[in-house]
Amino acid sequence: MKAGSGDQGSPPCFLRFPRPVRVVSGAEAELKCVVLGEPPPIVVWEKGGQQLAASERLSFPADGAEHGLLLSGALPTDAGVYVCRARNAAGEAYAAAAVTVLEPPAPESEPQPAERPLPPPGAGEGAPVFLAGPRSQWVLRGAQVVLTCQVGGLPAPALYWEKDGMALDEVWDSGHFTLEPGRAEGGQGVSLALRILAARLPDSGVYVCHARNAHGHAQAGALLQVHQPPENPPEDPDEAPKPVVEPLKCAPKTFWVNEGKHAKFRCYVMGKPEPEIEWHWEGRPLLSDRRRLMYRDRDGGFVLKVLYCQAKDRGLYVCAARNSAGQTLSAVQLHVKEPRLRFTRPLQDVEGREHGIAVLECKVPNSRIPTAWFREDQRLLPCRKYEQIEEGTVRRLIIHRLKADDDGVYLCEMRGRVRTVANVTVKGPILKRLPRKLDVLEGENAVLLVETQEAGVEGRWSRDGEDLPATCQSSSGHMHALVLPGVTREDAGEVTFSLGNSRTTTLLRVKCVKHSPPGPPVLAEMFKGHKNTVLLTWKPPEPAPETPFIYRLERQEVGSEDWIQCFSIEKAGAVEVPGDCVPSEGDYRFRVCTVSEHGRSPHVVFHGSAHLVPTARLVAGLEDVQVYDGEDAVFSLDLSTIIQGTWFLNGEELKSHEPEGQVEPGALRYRIEQKGLQHRLLLRAVQHQHSGALVGFSCPGVQDSAALTIQESPVHILSPEDKVSLTFTTSERVVLTCELSRVDFPACWYKDGQEVEESESLVVKMDGRKHRLILPAAEVRDSGEFECRTEGVSAFFSVTVRDPPVHILDPQEHVFVHAITSECVMLTCEVDREDAPVYWYKDGQEVEESDFVVLEKEGPHHRLVLPAAQPPDGGEFQCVAGDERAYFTVTITDVSSWIVYPSGKVYVAAVRLERVVLTCELCRPWAEVRWTKDGEEVVESPALLLQKEDTVRRLVLPAVQLEDSGEYLCEIDDESASFTVTVTEPPVRIIYPRDEMTLIAVSLECVVLRCELSRQDAPVRWYKDGLEVEESEALVLESDGPHHRLVLPAAQPEQGGEFVCDAGDDSAFFTVTITAPPEKIVHPAARSLDLQFAALGRVELRCEVAPAGSQVRWYKDGLEVEASDTLLLGAEGPVRTLTLPHAQPEDAGEYVCETRDEAVTFNVSVAEPPVQFLAPEASPAPLCVAPGEPVVLSCEVSRAGALVFWSHNGSPVQEREGLEFQAEGPRRILRIQAAELTHAGLYTCQSGTAPGAPSLSFTVQVAEPPQAKLVSELTPLTVHEGDDATFRCEVSPPDAEVTWLRNGAVVTPGPQLEIGEHGMSRTLTVRGCQLNDAGTVTARAGGTATSARLHVRETELLFLRRLQDMRAEEGQDVCLEVETGRVGAAGAVRWLRAGGPLPHDSRMSVAQDGHVYRLFIHGVVLADQGTYGCESHHDRTLARLSVRPKQLRVLRPLEDMTIIEGGSATFQLELSQEGVAGEWAQGGVRLQPGPKCHVHAEGRTHRLVLSSLGPADSGCVSFTVDSLRCAARLTVREAPVTIVRGLQDLEVTEGDTATLECELSQALADVTWEKDGCLLTPSPRLRLQALGTRRLLQLRRCSPLDAGTYSCAVGAARAGPVRLVVHERNVSVLSELRSVRAREGDGATFECTVSEVETTGSWELGGRQLRPGGHVRIRQEGKKHILVLSELRPEDAGEVRFQAGPAQSVAQLEVEALPLQMCRRPPREKTVLVGRRAVLEVTVSRSGGHVCWLREGVELCPGDKYELRSHGPTHSLVIHDVRPEDQGTYSCQAGQDSAHTRLLVEGE
Repeated sequence: MKAGSGDQGSPPCFLRFPRPVRVVSGAEAELKCVVLGEPPPIVVWEKGGQQLAASERLSFPADGAEHGLLLSGALPTDAGVYVCRARNAAGEAYAAAAVTVLEPPAPESEPQPAERPLPPPGAGEGAPVFLAGPRSQWVLRGAQVVLTCQVGGLPAPALYWEKDGMALDEVWDSGHFTLEPGRAEGGQGVSLALRILAARLPDSGVYVCHARNAHGHAQAGALLQVHQPPENPPEDPDEAPKPVVEPLKCAPKTFWVNEGKHAKFRCYVMGKPEPEIEWHWEGRPLLSDRRRLMYRDRDGGFVLKVLYCQAKDRGLYVCAARNSAGQTLSAVQLHVKEPRLRFTRPLQDVEGREHGIAVLECKVPNSRIPTAWFREDQRLLPCRKYEQIEEGTVRRLIIHRLKADDDGVYLCEMRGRVRTVANVTVKGPILKRLPRKLDVLEGENAVLLVETQEAGVEGRWSRDGEDLPATCQSSSGHMHALVLPGVTREDAGEVTFSLGNSRTTTLLRVKCVKHSPPGPPVLAEMFKGHKNTVLLTWKPPEPAPETPFIYRLERQEVGSEDWIQCFSIEKAGAVEVPGDCVPSEGDYRFRVCTVSEHGRSPHVVFHGSAHLVPTARLVAGLEDVQVYDGEDAVFSLDLSTIIQGTWFLNGEELKSHEPEGQVEPGALRYRIEQKGLQHRLLLRAVQHQHSGALVGFSCPGVQDSAALTIQESPVHILSPEDKVSLTFTTSERVVLTCELSRVDFPACWYKDGQEVEESESLVVKMDGRKHRLILPAAEVRDSGEFECRTEGVSAFFSVTVRDPPVHILDPQEHVFVHAITSECVMLTCEVDREDAPVYWYKDGQEVEESDFVVLEKEGPHHRLVLPAAQPPDGGEFQCVAGDERAYFTVTITDVSSWIVYPSGKVYVAAVRLERVVLTCELCRPWAEVRWTKDGEEVVESPALLLQKEDTVRRLVLPAVQLEDSGEYLCEIDDESASFTVTVTEPPVRIIYPRDEMTLIAVSLECVVLRCELSRQDAPVRWYKDGLEVEESEALVLESDGPHHRLVLPAAQPEQGGEFVCDAGDDSAFFTVTITAPPEKIVHPAARSLDLQFAALGRVELRCEVAPAGSQVRWYKDGLEVEASDTLLLGAEGPVRTLTLPHAQPEDAGEYVCETRDEAVTFNVSVAEPPVQFLAPEASPAPLCVAPGEPVVLSCEVSRAGALVFWSHNGSPVQEREGLEFQAEGPRRILRIQAAELTHAGLYTCQSGTAPGAPSLSFTVQVAEPPQAKLVSELTPLTVHEGDDATFRCEVSPPDAEVTWLRNGAVVTPGPQLEIGEHGMSRTLTVRGCQLNDAGTVTARAGGTATSARLHVRETELLFLRRLQDMRAEEGQDVCLEVETGRVGAAGAVRWLRAGGPLPHDSRMSVAQDGHVYRLFIHGVVLADQGTYGCESHHDRTLARLSVRPKQLRVLRPLEDMTIIEGGSATFQLELSQEGVAGEWAQGGVRLQPGPKCHVHAEGRTHRLVLSSLGPADSGCVSFTVDSLRCAARLTVREAPVTIVRGLQDLEVTEGDTATLECELSQALADVTWEKDGCLLTPSPRLRLQALGTRRLLQLRRCSPLDAGTYSCAVGAARAGPVRLVVHERNVSVLSELRSVRAREGDGATFECTVSEVETTGSWELGGRQLRPGGHVRIRQEGKKHILVLSELRPEDAGEVRFQAGPAQSVAQLEVEALPLQMCRRPPREKTVLVGRRAVLEVTVSRSGGHVCWLREGVELCPGDKYELRSHGPTHSLVIHDVRPEDQGTYSCQAGQDSAHTRLLVEGE
């Protein structure tokens, strides 16, 4: 075959696949994926095979390699499978994800019809269906067991049973099994019963019934457990139990294990009938429990595993096996090695009730030793569930809220992995819980067991929250079993057994069988064919892979390290690679590999390389370029490969070797660029004369050209570059300027699309490049969009003309108006302009005038009048003028209710002497009230004050007493307000000291601890170090009113400690330290002395201390000394001595005598004596040695550092090879490695060079060499077959000859026999000992000999790699393989079939390759199916060979699915052949592809996707092809709403916000909240929120009344009740306010810090409540509260008060007034007509300032003619009925400032 054009780069690859999405209808759905490739791939999204296009609801966001699909407002029709397809030149890839759109739940769901029953078998539903499955059973040995299953299907399915994955005929002892076929009840289907007569212990296991017909397969399983019947107890309880196993005939094996580790014993037993196994410990039968696990492994071995071994577990463990033919035993002695570091007190087993707590406690040797807690192998970290406490050496673990899964083994571990172990037993409905996790191989059976306390109860099995089918569940008495036969990966998950509120969970993990990747291709060869092509050939791998595979071909350019994929093909053979497949010219190498679903094979590299040249072709050609004069022109083209080319301009070649150049000097400049496949030519700053130039490009195989056209540059706008927005006020001058690129170029102006016309109010000018539009006096109607337009370009100006801003003069603050029904309410607002528009709003809606609401206007005054107000007329009114607003709050009270506040009963709690104020607010200020206490009218007195202020009535108790408690009523007519006052004693507080005190005193001093309380009669207790003190002579307690004292008349050091004065509600702490008097050194006076002594003389250091009993310590060179024979310490009265009886030079140094407070130093030096030889005194005896023996001469000198000199026969000895000098402290050594005859003579060691220096002499004699002899004997050896054996002996002299003999024959060295020598040692090593190597080994030296015996034990031949079950198809070749621990002799391994020898068949052959033994079966047939085994004398392994016929079959069948309503279901099956067309049906009706039905077929896989499913879609889904039919059950369930995460108890502080939260399983569900059993509804303080699946109850500003129990419910699910506790908030002032002095117009800032963060405070100025707005700003920063007052006025001066609860702080604000000045003056001249009114107005710098009006210097007084007005800072003079005589000069005097106006009168 010939390959097409090669792909460069890499094909697309998904790094992150899109994930399925479930959304509610109307929500947003988003799919995301990350895909890479070179070149970057093009990504498209498809649905139903159709490519999707972007729309208003569908978009495709992309960010680099991340691509997404965003669907807004998802609809049910949008549900389905979306495919992301990525494609580039190198290949294509795709990924899919499902989008599920859920319908929102209806308000009231209609009752659903009952689920349709399963159709009877045979009614068109041909796949087998279990009508009744087998039930798990627990029986005693000897009982009869019947397992029955009933199956329906058409044709009638074939039934067969398996036990533990093996057919019944393959079970060793199945003679007591009988099968009883029959008909199912009602005549529908068939049944097959398995009867076990006299059940035995080995019959325990999992039994699976299989049903199979032409349309499918089904299976159901059950568990059978056979127990040993209980034995009769002995009549005498004191009698020791009789041993249940016979005594051992030989010593048992020994097994050591460290404490806390696991011990595992395995016993492999064979026999027929299959033997029964029992484990015993110290003669007692063992039962499986938490720490002792008994099971059978996959190889048939019986295992006992002891977890976390302890000392009590040591003993003899016996595995006893018996059957009718006899019995056998195997034993091991377990020893537990205890660590040296142990727990002082180990853990003890504990029990706890479910939902209760369990406490584990142990004690470690040292409090600093760290520990860790474990639950079995899981590390426990501190949390609410597991509370971990360390108190000194005690370690405590508290487990809260116990549940069944908390039952187990707990460990406390300290360093060195030292552990203590205990069992925690959780008592509850579940006695035996599930294991933490369960690992099962794919295809095996999974069994889970639970034991409950009560018999006959119904539990619930679920996996990942979904109920499991009833066919796999069984219950009998207290036992509950879940049997999952033949598990697959889909069965993995979290399996839970629930019983009421109790539950236990395990993690089921399914391990997949590993598959080997395919083998590599073979016989790969390269042939260089025609020019520019290469032919590659190869053969398929051997053996051929079982799964489909492809070949992947890759290339590599010589010199590069990167391999790039060329293409992939499915069949082997020959492929031709042309030059077009490579990106550039070069030498290329190629390699090929095999790829399947199980991986990739190693690469096979083709020998040699090929030179390939790509053929260039035009991908994107040149195009004509049109630019403006002076711009750059760019010509570019893309080629298919990287190749050099040539550019031409008007036929002239451009130099390509120069990146930049000119066509000719001073002419057009150009630049040539090449980037990969793209070629570019850049012509810089082209001129008009270059128009019409022809540009060409040429390279091998490509020629192209294009023309250059130059246009005159168009006019453009220089400024403004963007749209300009301008804002002006009326009468301002407006100038709009537009600058063009050409001078005097015409332009036109437009306003709102219409060309403007010049007038007096609009002028247009042009000045060179600038064009202007001028509005001399702008008006509001001039607002709009102006455009300066010229030749296709425009400049835009957005002009806004506004009136001057309107200001509200009055009111400046929020106004509160209270009225009763039918009263007239008038709201007044004054603005600074009479013509300003004003709008009124009520509760956010504009007010319209009516009979009930009247709007009035009088100049700048605007009024809203309610002629006859009614309660509904109340609310918040706003007067809006421009950007300013005035606020009015109107409250209309019905006349039938006199009391406005309080509306309910008020409870007041106070302490004695506190001020209590009871406030009642009325609707009218003139109403009279009557106060009563406990039914009697109160009488005003100094202790009870009655106050009246406007509508407020108060009852004040200045200093409340206990007898003032009671119920107070404020009565008016038939109404009353109730106040319940409770007075309690104030808590006792300690006034002094406020903080902890520390006292330091000297012993015998008098120590007094004082404490002052807030009350005189309060009791006080004194404590010392936690114990209450008792008065004595040494400790006196005094009390004087509120003052209390503890006196120590003569304090002693032991009386120091922590003292506490406890007053009940408060405590004071004192730390008392009593020090002893100072200890001084009286003599010597100097603190440092230098002393010198002679060696071996007596040295005495003496000190005198005061007081005489002071303790001293002696130190030498910083280390404390201890008394000894050579150092004496003395004490006599005040004298302390250190004595050295015989001082040595090493005793010199710095000695320190130290008391507690002082020290003296003695610098001692000792003169060193001359060097002497210490021993021996006489010369040593002559030393005789043999030649070759070592010689050692040694002597000892009196000083370690002394030098010595050695001489031999009077000549100095020099150190050389074989002779060395050594010095070890005071010892001096001369060592001769091997003596020779020349070494004989006199050796002298001299301590110095001076004549007469001390010396010591040695005489050395060297004798003749001795005869050879054996020094040591050989040792007998016993080794295992295959090990090495080494015999060792020693000979003297070292060079003596040794002869080795074996069985009397001289040994010749060789590969198996090695002879070695090292010094005096001689060895003989026998490599790889065999049984025939046993015998006698002899060593001879001289006339001596020694012999020893070699014993070789036979090694057990065990299987390291055992047989594995295999499945093959008829006609395939099969190889069964095992591996042994050693190479066995011929015939040591025997192959079996069905328990007997292999039949004589030419298709079967056996082979051995070292340790590996193989059985080959060529061309297997159905008769070859069965059990095959391989056995040696010591081991045996079995495996099952399954042979399936060659036919179309289902490799992976359909699976039953249970879907929640609205979801989608995907049915998938895999056939044994490709290209098969089949039909899908649902309920017997053929399915056609549509929006909710998608059918896919890819290779051997067929897939059906059903989306938007409802309950009516439940039924049977089948796939039919030819005579093969496969079916599965689809069940659609309504999604129940459950509470995933419940509520938690909560504690908050008063005033905080409390949030209770739970999480549901669905987002669309309504919950109800209850408090103390009462339903809760939302309110301003109570908010109920739903955030997705989360439900929140938020309670703001909590008070003690909010405490209680809360719960929430959704459907039948309920969370809670939980408890909400509200703690009282105690607020105090930490930082007081500070008084501020400021000038008028400035600002002032007040700050106050309180003790609590969540505290609401209020500010008052001069008794007036302050609110944010205008000149007042209030903010809070944590605990700090800040008040900022700006633009201060003199009238703002006064008292500033901050109050937060009971805490308050006060400061003063002083404002210094500025001189009064005029801010706005009247006009200098004003003309008024006769008879009209003249108004002169002036505004001063502050309100309240005095203004004086004068006419011709005479002050004017108010009257009919002149009216003087004042409103805030504005003052007006109004002259009524102006006459000619009123003409003149009027003046206004304000402080030191004045203004004059000339009044002119016209008319008459």
